[in-house]
Amino acid sequence: MDAVSIIALSMGAAWASGINLYATLFMLGYMATTGNITLPQQLEVLTNPMVMTAAGFMYCVEFFADKIPGVDTGWDSIHTFIRIPAGALLAASAIGDVTPAVELSAAILGGSLAAGSHMTKAGTRLLINTSPEPVSNWSASISEDLLVIGGLWMALNYPVLFIIGLIMFIALMIWLLPRIWQLLTRVFRRIGSCLGLCDPPQPEVLMTDESREKNVNQIKT
Repeated sequence: MDAVSIIALSMGAAWASGINLYATLFMLGYMATTGNITLPQQLEVLTNPMVMTAAGFMYCVEFFADKIPGVDTGWDSIHTFIRIPAGALLAASAIGDVTPAVELSAAILGGSLAAGSHMTKAGTRLLINTSPEPVSNWSASISEDLLVIGGLWMALNYPVLFIIGLIMFIALMIWLLPRIWQLLTRVFRRIGSCLGLCDPPQPEVLMTDESREKNVNQIKT
């Protein structure tokens, strides 16, 4: 594999792990077993039937858990401690036989990328859960599965295009995460005020040009 393909595989596996770890493990193992790709030596363990069976079983569990409002958020919370370390490990393993410094750098970048994609998914799904209907959960879950499968396929077959798309995703993630956090803060504040756990949020006051000019004149005097 050339350098671009190795980078695409390393970062692609880390990115996909943050969204759906078990689909990532099973797809890499399946494609290597069927001869569609050649995995680095450190990742050949994914072709082991026992590993593929475990990954496939856990993917089936996640497939249903990820589509139940509330359960999906609990599942994401637990997997914060699983997806991020796994993403770092996959990224480091995909680099191949390199120096410890390069392997550690890949693990740091892979873990950070897995954390970003995981937080984006978990935060988005938490906002979706504020809606009572289940259709949005199913739509989001299926879209995420297709995104992981399609993204990994592109990383393995069109690494340059994948890297370009990954850069765009990172830019979107940087823009989106603070806004997701602000929305979640408002939602929890409203829930807390309804339960009497905190003060209700203060309504925003819209100032007209006339009132704004009046305040400025008062400050000057």
